Amino acid sequence: MTKLSVNINKIATLRNARGGNIPNVVQVALDIESFGAEGITVHPRPDERHITYQDVLDLSRVLTTEFNIEGNPITKFVNLVLQVKPAQVTLVPDKEDAITSNAGWDTVKNKTYLKEVISVFKENNIRTSVFVDPDPVMVKAAAETGADRIELYTEAYAVSYANGLKEDVGPYTKCAKIAHDLGLEINAGHDLSLENIGYFKEKVPHLEEVSIGHALIAESLYRGLEKTIQNYLKLLK
Repeated sequence: MTKLSVNINKIATLRNARGGNIPNVVQVALDIESFGAEGITVHPRPDERHITYQDVLDLSRVLTTEFNIEGNPITKFVNLVLQVKPAQVTLVPDKEDAITSNAGWDTVKNKTYLKEVISVFKENNIRTSVFVDPDPVMVKAAAETGADRIELYTEAYAVSYANGLKEDVGPYTKCAKIAHDLGLEINAGHDLSLENIGYFKEKVPHLEEVSIGHALIAESLYRGLEKTIQNYLKLLK
């Protein structure tokens, strides 16, 4: 079974839009765990426009499932991860002004940099995952950084699926096989939804974990959070 990690950034966005503490990010995370999700993902950005660094600290004290912290490994982020020591850190090359993540790492160009950062996390027993496009060259170079996993950036798949081009899942299938052969485990995330996750799970082998936030929270407006999570878990079996 592929594990479901729920990204709760959008819960923080809703809270921050009004101020105060409604919805309560920590309580929602605990509820998500109780509904069966196997992990919680957060992506604190330098401007803290949704998840704040304090949220990360608060969550780390109470979560009982896998905690995954995503972000660009600037000094502030690295220090936070080393303080919290989550189960997993996912390295994402997003710019400070990016609305959302929009590209994977160039693991060839940034190989030395990634090696240095990853070695620090691994010395602290933190599993590392590198966000990559479905490109065999980038996957192979990711394996040379010392990472434990890759996270396949799935926006292109989601767009193709919505346009009826299911066969565009092919590069993800190929890259997952390459990664597995190189000893990497495979995660995936970005724009995955109840509509497209089943086919992706069927066609992409060795899929350990998916991280889903925006679509899951949006779908929950109609179905409810607990039911939506249960629907995902059924599709990921």
